[in-house]
Amino acid sequence: MDSRSNRPLSPTHAMILAAGRGERMRPLTDIIPKPLLKVAGKPLIEYHVEALARAGVRRLVVNHAHLGEQLVGFLGDGARWGVSIAYSAEPEGALETGGGIHHALPLLGPEPFWVVNGDVWTDYPFSPPQMPADSLAHLVMVDNPQHNPRGDFMLADTGLLSDAGGERLTFSGIGVYRPELFSACAPGVFPLAPLLRQAMAAGKVSGEYYAGRWLDIGTPERLQTLDAEIRGRDAAGA
Repeated sequence: MDSRSNRPLSPTHAMILAAGRGERMRPLTDIIPKPLLKVAGKPLIEYHVEALARAGVRRLVVNHAHLGEQLVGFLGDGARWGVSIAYSAEPEGALETGGGIHHALPLLGPEPFWVVNGDVWTDYPFSPPQMPADSLAHLVMVDNPQHNPRGDFMLADTGLLSDAGGERLTFSGIGVYRPELFSACAPGVFPLAPLLRQAMAAGKVSGEYYAGRWLDIGTPERLQTLDAEIRGRDAAGA
Protein backbone atom coordinates (compact mmCIF):
# COMPACT_ATOMS: atom_id res chain seq x y z
CA MET A 1 0.00 0.00 0.00
CA ASP A 2 1.22 3.51 -0.79
CA SER A 3 2.57 5.01 2.43
CA ARG A 4 1.04 8.35 1.43
CA SER A 5 -2.49 6.98 1.18
CA ASN A 6 -5.30 8.28 3.37
CA ARG A 7 -6.48 4.72 3.85
CA PRO A 8 -5.57 2.83 7.05
CA LEU A 9 -1.93 1.77 7.14
CA SER A 10 -0.84 -1.76 7.93
CA PRO A 11 2.79 -1.42 9.03
CA THR A 12 4.81 -4.61 8.64
CA HIS A 13 7.82 -3.32 10.59
CA ALA A 14 7.97 -2.42 14.27
CA MET A 15 10.46 -1.44 16.93
CA ILE A 16 10.32 -2.44 20.58
CA LEU A 17 12.20 -0.05 22.85
CA ALA A 18 14.19 -2.16 25.30
CA ALA A 19 17.39 -0.23 26.02
CA GLY A 20 16.39 1.56 29.23
CA ARG A 21 18.14 0.89 32.52
CA GLY A 22 14.93 0.57 34.55
CA GLU A 23 16.22 2.52 37.56
CA ARG A 24 12.86 2.57 39.34
CA MET A 25 12.65 -1.22 39.11
CA ARG A 26 15.93 -1.85 40.91
CA PRO A 27 17.07 -4.18 42.36
CA LEU A 28 15.12 -6.40 39.92
CA THR A 29 16.77 -4.77 36.92
CA ASP A 30 20.27 -5.15 38.34
CA ILE A 31 20.27 -8.70 37.01
CA ILE A 32 17.64 -8.71 34.25
CA PRO A 33 16.57 -6.10 31.66
CA LYS A 34 13.19 -4.59 32.41
CA PRO A 35 11.39 -5.99 29.31
CA LEU A 36 12.26 -9.53 30.48
CA LEU A 37 10.50 -9.11 33.82
CA LYS A 38 7.63 -11.58 33.91
CA VAL A 39 3.88 -11.11 34.17
CA ALA A 40 1.98 -14.35 34.78
CA GLY A 41 5.11 -16.29 33.86
CA LYS A 42 5.72 -14.52 30.54
CA PRO A 43 8.27 -11.74 29.89
CA LEU A 44 6.74 -8.34 29.19
CA ILE A 45 8.39 -8.13 25.78
CA GLU A 46 6.87 -11.43 24.67
CA TYR A 47 3.36 -9.97 25.00
CA HIS A 48 4.37 -7.28 22.49
CA VAL A 49 5.98 -9.73 20.08
CA GLU A 50 2.85 -11.89 20.08
CA ALA A 51 0.50 -8.92 19.60
CA LEU A 52 2.56 -7.43 16.79
CA ALA A 53 2.80 -10.78 15.03
CA ARG A 54 -1.00 -11.17 15.25
CA ALA A 55 -1.35 -7.70 13.69
CA GLY A 56 0.69 -8.70 10.64
CA VAL A 57 4.08 -7.30 11.61
CA ARG A 58 6.80 -9.46 10.10
CA ARG A 59 10.03 -7.65 10.99
CA LEU A 60 10.87 -6.45 14.49
CA VAL A 61 13.78 -4.33 15.62
CA VAL A 62 14.72 -4.45 19.30
CA ASN A 63 17.20 -1.94 20.68
CA HIS A 64 19.24 -2.82 23.73
CA ALA A 65 22.02 -1.62 25.99
CA HIS A 66 21.77 -2.72 29.64
CA LEU A 67 22.09 -6.52 29.82
CA GLY A 68 21.15 -6.64 26.15
CA GLU A 69 22.65 -10.08 25.62
CA GLN A 70 19.81 -11.50 27.68
CA LEU A 71 17.23 -10.03 25.30
CA VAL A 72 19.05 -11.47 22.30
CA GLY A 73 19.33 -14.83 24.02
CA PHE A 74 15.62 -14.98 24.81
CA LEU A 75 14.17 -13.61 21.57
CA GLY A 76 16.65 -15.09 19.10
CA ASP A 77 15.73 -14.58 15.47
CA GLY A 78 11.99 -14.44 16.19
CA ALA A 79 11.13 -17.55 14.18
CA ARG A 80 9.06 -19.14 16.95
CA TRP A 81 6.62 -16.21 16.69
CA GLY A 82 6.63 -16.10 12.89
CA VAL A 83 8.63 -12.87 12.71
CA SER A 84 12.23 -11.90 12.03
CA ILE A 85 14.03 -9.92 14.73
CA ALA A 86 16.99 -7.62 14.19
CA TYR A 87 18.87 -5.89 17.00
CA SER A 88 20.04 -2.31 17.35
CA ALA A 89 22.83 -2.26 19.92
CA GLU A 90 23.38 1.01 21.78
CA PRO A 91 26.26 2.20 23.96
CA GLU A 92 26.15 1.94 27.73
CA GLY A 93 23.60 4.46 28.98
CA ALA A 94 21.56 4.13 25.74
CA LEU A 95 20.54 6.88 23.31
CA GLU A 96 17.14 7.93 24.74
CA THR A 97 13.99 7.30 22.73
CA GLY A 98 14.60 9.69 19.84
CA GLY A 99 18.25 8.75 19.44
CA GLY A 100 17.45 5.07 19.69
CA ILE A 101 14.83 5.17 16.94
CA HIS A 102 17.08 7.29 14.72
CA HIS A 103 19.93 4.82 15.22
CA ALA A 104 17.65 1.95 14.15
CA LEU A 105 16.22 3.58 11.01
CA PRO A 106 18.43 1.59 8.60
CA LEU A 107 16.85 -1.58 10.00
CA LEU A 108 13.29 -0.25 9.85
CA GLY A 109 13.07 0.68 6.18
CA PRO A 110 11.37 3.58 4.37
CA GLU A 111 7.74 2.90 5.30
CA PRO A 112 5.82 3.89 8.48
CA PHE A 113 6.57 1.60 11.41
CA TRP A 114 5.20 0.84 14.86
CA VAL A 115 7.17 1.72 17.98
CA VAL A 116 6.19 0.40 21.41
CA ASN A 117 7.82 0.84 24.79
CA GLY A 118 9.06 -2.50 26.08
CA ASP A 119 8.04 -1.69 29.65
CA VAL A 120 4.28 -1.26 29.18
CA TRP A 121 1.60 -3.93 29.22
CA THR A 122 -1.54 -3.56 27.13
CA ASP A 123 -4.23 -5.43 25.27
CA TYR A 124 -4.10 -2.90 22.42
CA PRO A 125 -4.58 -4.85 19.16
CA PHE A 126 -2.23 -2.78 16.95
CA SER A 127 -5.08 -2.11 14.54
CA PRO A 128 -4.25 -0.33 11.26
CA PRO A 129 -4.10 3.36 12.20
CA GLN A 130 -6.12 6.05 10.44
CA MET A 131 -3.03 8.16 9.79
CA PRO A 132 -3.42 11.18 7.46
CA ALA A 133 -1.12 11.25 4.48
CA ASP A 134 0.82 14.25 5.75
CA SER A 135 1.18 13.08 9.37
CA LEU A 136 4.68 12.30 10.57
CA ALA A 137 3.47 10.39 13.62
CA HIS A 138 0.33 8.76 14.99
CA LEU A 139 0.14 8.24 18.76
CA VAL A 140 -2.09 5.99 20.84
CA MET A 141 -3.47 7.93 23.82
CA VAL A 142 -4.93 6.52 27.03
CA ASP A 143 -6.61 7.78 30.19
CA ASN A 144 -4.30 9.50 32.63
CA PRO A 145 -2.92 7.11 35.26
CA GLN A 146 -2.33 8.16 38.87
CA HIS A 147 1.35 8.79 38.23
CA ASN A 148 0.61 11.17 35.30
CA PRO A 149 -2.61 12.97 36.29
CA ARG A 150 -2.09 16.00 34.01
CA GLY A 151 -1.55 13.94 30.87
CA ASP A 152 0.73 14.71 27.93
CA PHE A 153 -1.15 15.93 24.84
CA MET A 154 -4.63 17.04 23.83
CA LEU A 155 -6.52 15.02 21.21
CA ALA A 156 -8.74 17.32 19.16
CA ASP A 157 -11.97 16.33 17.40
CA THR A 158 -10.04 16.58 14.14
CA GLY A 159 -7.91 13.62 15.20
CA LEU A 160 -4.80 15.77 15.55
CA LEU A 161 -2.73 16.03 18.72
CA SER A 162 -1.70 19.30 20.28
CA ASP A 163 0.59 20.48 23.04
CA ALA A 164 -1.82 23.35 23.73
CA GLY A 165 -4.22 23.66 26.65
CA GLY A 166 -7.39 21.69 27.26
CA GLU A 167 -7.96 18.23 28.63
CA ARG A 168 -4.96 16.05 28.03
CA LEU A 169 -4.52 12.34 27.68
CA THR A 170 -1.42 10.24 28.36
CA PHE A 171 0.80 9.01 25.56
CA SER A 172 0.82 5.23 25.84
CA GLY A 173 4.29 4.71 24.41
CA ILE A 174 2.69 3.16 21.31
CA GLY A 175 2.84 4.97 17.99
CA VAL A 176 3.42 4.81 14.26
CA TYR A 177 6.19 6.98 12.80
CA ARG A 178 7.32 7.95 9.35
CA PRO A 179 11.11 8.02 8.93
CA GLU A 180 10.77 11.63 7.75
CA LEU A 181 10.09 12.66 11.36
CA PHE A 182 13.82 12.14 11.98
CA SER A 183 15.13 13.60 8.71
CA ALA A 184 16.78 16.63 10.35
CA CYS A 185 18.27 14.67 13.26
CA ALA A 186 21.93 13.90 13.81
CA PRO A 187 23.14 10.66 15.40
CA GLY A 188 23.48 10.71 19.15
CA VAL A 189 21.53 10.93 22.37
CA PHE A 190 18.24 12.87 22.17
CA PRO A 191 14.63 12.56 23.42
CA LEU A 192 11.59 12.02 21.22
CA ALA A 193 9.20 14.53 22.83
CA PRO A 194 10.70 17.72 21.27
CA LEU A 195 10.41 16.20 17.80
CA LEU A 196 6.77 15.33 18.43
CA ARG A 197 5.97 18.80 19.77
CA GLN A 198 7.58 20.42 16.75
CA ALA A 199 5.54 18.21 14.42
CA MET A 200 2.38 18.90 16.42
CA ALA A 201 2.90 22.63 16.00
CA ALA A 202 2.89 22.00 12.24
CA GLY A 203 -0.31 19.93 12.47
CA LYS A 204 1.46 16.73 11.53
CA VAL A 205 0.78 14.40 14.46
CA SER A 206 -2.47 12.45 14.58
CA GLY A 207 -3.76 10.31 17.41
CA GLU A 208 -6.37 7.91 18.68
CA TYR A 209 -7.89 7.21 22.06
CA TYR A 210 -7.68 3.68 23.41
CA ALA A 211 -10.00 2.76 26.27
CA GLY A 212 -8.70 -0.75 26.83
CA ARG A 213 -6.20 -2.08 29.34
CA TRP A 214 -2.85 -0.34 29.57
CA LEU A 215 -0.29 -0.08 32.32
CA ASP A 216 3.15 1.50 32.58
CA ILE A 217 5.23 -1.00 34.56
CA GLY A 218 7.22 1.67 36.33
CA THR A 219 7.58 0.18 39.82
CA PRO A 220 7.83 -3.27 41.39
CA GLU A 221 4.42 -2.64 42.98
CA ARG A 222 2.76 -2.11 39.59
CA LEU A 223 4.43 -5.24 38.28
CA GLN A 224 3.11 -7.27 41.21
CA THR A 225 -0.39 -5.82 40.83
CA LEU A 226 -0.52 -6.67 37.13
CA ASP A 227 0.90 -10.15 37.72
CA ALA A 228 -1.85 -10.90 40.25
CA GLU A 229 -4.52 -9.48 37.93
CA ILE A 230 -3.47 -11.56 34.90
CA ARG A 231 -3.04 -14.73 36.95
CA GLY A 232 -6.48 -14.22 38.43
CA ARG A 233 -8.01 -13.61 35.01
CA ASP A 234 -6.33 -16.69 33.56
CA ALA A 235 -7.48 -18.83 36.49
CA ALA A 236 -11.06 -17.62 36.09
CA GLY A 237 -11.02 -18.50 32.41
CA ALA A 238 -9.46 -21.94 32.91
